[in-house]
Amino acid sequence: MRRTHKHFVILGTIAVGLFSGFYFFIPAFFSVGYNIDDAKAGAVKADTATIKDDILITNSAEPEFVVTHVKTPDAVKAIYMTACVATMPSFRGKLAHIADTTEVNSIIIDVKDFSGTIVFSATDPLLKDNAGPGCRTKDLREFVAELHEKGIYVIARITVFQDPYYTKLHPELAVKRASDGGVWKDRKGLSFIDVSAKPYWDYIVALGKESYAMGFDELNFDYVRFPSDGNMKDISFTWGKGMSKAESLEHFFMYLHSAFKDTGVKTSADLFGMTTTNTDDLNIGQVLERTMPYFDYVAPMVYPSHYPPNFNGWKNPNDYPYELIKFVMKSGADRAMATTTTVAHFGGERVGTSTPAVYTKDVYDRNKLRPWLQDFDYGGDYGPAEVRAQIQGTYDAGLNSWFLWDPRNVYTKDALKWE
Repeated sequence: MRRTHKHFVILGTIAVGLFSGFYFFIPAFFSVGYNIDDAKAGAVKADTATIKDDILITNSAEPEFVVTHVKTPDAVKAIYMTACVATMPSFRGKLAHIADTTEVNSIIIDVKDFSGTIVFSATDPLLKDNAGPGCRTKDLREFVAELHEKGIYVIARITVFQDPYYTKLHPELAVKRASDGGVWKDRKGLSFIDVSAKPYWDYIVALGKESYAMGFDELNFDYVRFPSDGNMKDISFTWGKGMSKAESLEHFFMYLHSAFKDTGVKTSADLFGMTTTNTDDLNIGQVLERTMPYFDYVAPMVYPSHYPPNFNGWKNPNDYPYELIKFVMKSGADRAMATTTTVAHFGGERVGTSTPAVYTKDVYDRNKLRPWLQDFDYGGDYGPAEVRAQIQGTYDAGLNSWFLWDPRNVYTKDALKWE
């Protein structure tokens, strides 16, 4: 169904420059398989402008391209698209058709995937020489504009600290092996940038600003964490000495918030699903209360297959897709709306202490949380009933938005309501 969201136009020069993080207890072969699928699967000229019918219109004699943005839907219902699928008109057209004919109103597209490849031809000096080995989409700006014409909200997914391309160029910024100082790699052979390596932060900010300038409505930051699934006994973080992982990551979140707060772009961060029920940092730096102050939305990856046996008393969490999603997302929503927390962030008085204490916190709308839901077979069959059960569990937890993840980009249409 063609939607009628109002569009906003940005005029200027475009030079302003998951399947995310499997939990560490998931077998390595599974992570490898999905990451492989992930890999294989104009400038604006304006002299003057006028406002007409809520759309900013250029009056330039020869405008080359007008970049529009779609207002964030009250309830975001999204599917994910890899960079490689975005190169294939027929395949990406099928996903656009889902968004045009069902309740889905948003599409998330990789602009930098796990390989470190920037999928469009960037112009910012920090970005323009990217020669990563992944897929590139020559007409991504035009495709985003086509989605906007259908009223579809478009989100740019940016894989952050997992970046084997950038670590090869800048090994001094990488997570190191403790034994010999070489670049550390996880079980999949992928390397990470050290979270506290501040020179890299500007690279991510430049990518976010250029993605917004080319038309993306929201920036979604994935792999915002420390590594979890390699040889953790031989790992060294040479940046951010004296800070805990949670503190280091929060410094990065603060930097992103400061960089984007006046741009108009919405931001979101992907977290491990267990951040809604755990108050520690899961040894990767992620804490729900340390994330919420710095992003418009937070997206926990609450795939039932990623929870350990006997979680919350369920022998096999895959057998309880509705119950699990409702339980974990209600926990997260309750924490968002709470007035106090035992976890301090940089707005508090004590950070990095080991003694638990109660702090006041801002109260957030529960719909600041948007869960990533499972639409892929692992640990069980996920058909229409299982996918819909997760969506209903989200609603019954008091939330209105969700993202669907399938690394193959083949979604269960019968689980969706048609419009």
